[in-house]
Amino acid sequence: MKKHLESLSYKMQQWMQGRYGNDELSRFLYHVSLALLVLSLFSPLRFLYIPTIALMLWSCIRCYSKNIGRRRRERETYLKVIGSILSWFRLQKDRWRDRKTYRYFRCKGCRAPLRVPKRKGKIHVRCPKCHQEMDAKT
Repeated sequence: MKKHLESLSYKMQQWMQGRYGNDELSRFLYHVSLALLVLSLFSPLRFLYIPTIALMLWSCIRCYSKNIGRRRRERETYLKVIGSILSWFRLQKDRWRDRKTYRYFRCKGCRAPLRVPKRKGKIHVRCPKCHQEMDAKT
């Protein structure tokens, strides 16, 4: 039995060679499709069944695809979008944590968030990203 399982494992490894495999986007699509599947079990939301199957199929197609370049570009786009969403939430968390001691505003040049101490009056600030200088009222 052990030799049979080893042989099966070896055949699976050979079959997966040259294929893209599982990544963050595939797992995300799979989890969303599972959540939609649970929602589609309820009678008024039966219309969610078809998008659920489509997401599951797309997740499987991505895993077994041999077009590695395209899958990498899709993953990079996904990570870029998720990264921007997560950074916005991190900024909101930091703003809430620092609400009593710091004031946040955006650079006029590059729109980067800047943090300055409160109750210092009017101060001269230089953006660390684009090096543009500006005056800020705290």
